[in-house]
Amino acid sequence: MSPLSRRVPSWSELRPLVQLRAPSLRPAAAALARAATIEDLRVLARRRTPRAVFDYVDGAAESELSLARSRQAFAEVEFRPRVLRDVSRVDAGVSILGVTSPVPVLLAPTGFTRMMHTQGEWAVARAAARAGVPFTLSTMGTVSVEDLATDVPDVQRWFQLYLWRDRAASRELVRRAGAAGFGTLVLTVDTAVAGQRLRDVRNGLTIPPALTARTLAGMALHPRWWGDLLTSEPIEFASLRSSGGTVAALVDRMFDPALTMADLAWLREEWAGRIVVKGVQHREDATELVELGVDGLVISNHGGRQLDRAVAPLDLLPEIRAAVGPDVPLLLDGGVLNGADVVAAVARGADAVMVGRAYLYGLMAGGEAGVDRALEILVSQVHRTLRLLGVTRTADLTPEHASRRHAPTTPQMHDTTTRRNA
Repeated sequence: MSPLSRRVPSWSELRPLVQLRAPSLRPAAAALARAATIEDLRVLARRRTPRAVFDYVDGAAESELSLARSRQAFAEVEFRPRVLRDVSRVDAGVSILGVTSPVPVLLAPTGFTRMMHTQGEWAVARAAARAGVPFTLSTMGTVSVEDLATDVPDVQRWFQLYLWRDRAASRELVRRAGAAGFGTLVLTVDTAVAGQRLRDVRNGLTIPPALTARTLAGMALHPRWWGDLLTSEPIEFASLRSSGGTVAALVDRMFDPALTMADLAWLREEWAGRIVVKGVQHREDATELVELGVDGLVISNHGGRQLDRAVAPLDLLPEIRAAVGPDVPLLLDGGVLNGADVVAAVARGADAVMVGRAYLYGLMAGGEAGVDRALEILVSQVHRTLRLLGVTRTADLTPEHASRRHAPTTPQMHDTTTRRNA
């Protein structure tokens, strides 16, 4: 073999390799543009928000096993792609319960959202409207149903309800949501009492954030966040007459632990639109709710923030789909941080998923632009995953496309491959 000859490269050869860029005048925007995954946004969020705020979003109940199991379930999905399929065009859109989305994603309700960024639900709803993705406003939200409907009239909006001990106040809130044009009511049923979120306990988090020695020290690390907070309108729950103290204390004081299946009849009398029940974690509950006439179900462990050691929603999905049949709209909530998670959930029986932490990381990382980026990431990941699976429509996904390693045995009561979007 002849020895390799050495030479000095010419400038014309080096020039295409030199990609030095001038420092950006908008470093925050540049950092968002470089974010390629939701995890990248999470890292940015952690840098830009005080620890207590970040932990409120990032944390879960007690030992956080429920959250870890939700993520592990998605990590253990094995895709089985088909090849030599024309995937030059992909239709990932869905129509479900009166709303449409370009991907099988709806934005989940999140509480106290203006704590993450002072634009809060306004920023999220505007980003959702641009992306065509439905948004769910929480009872624990920091923007009222009227203000959101007025300020972001083009967003497809649902309203999430916690039933309070004070039923007259619940009735008033439900009627306000209906009058403001919220088409679907999402009743959350997994909060008989507050879960013990130990990160919040240890951080001393209160609503609103209190100026303690710890938070004052934190101002030096996050002056922009604190400056934004202190120069904007006070943060408070828009739908609650009583606030202050910890989230857990508020939940235990306001929410009704005596809620039963019978209360759905009362709610049906008060609400003329669709009712979706969120927090379903057992197939027998699912079948009973369907028999009672609810319009859809959200399989959810509350993002791991309520009962620790709960089963992962993805593992519940096949048996609940088998129990309720192919025509009941099923959404999955919990652990979704990647477009591939969305595809896996749909393949295993969901019509769509709800995401919360994913867009909150974006909100903390960069406000409204951060939510835009989170949605762009999820949409691109869904499209890429479908193409690599050899699938052109989410409606064509079946359990054969996404199996679970060490998956539990599930009863087959209905054919899930003929499921249709409701």
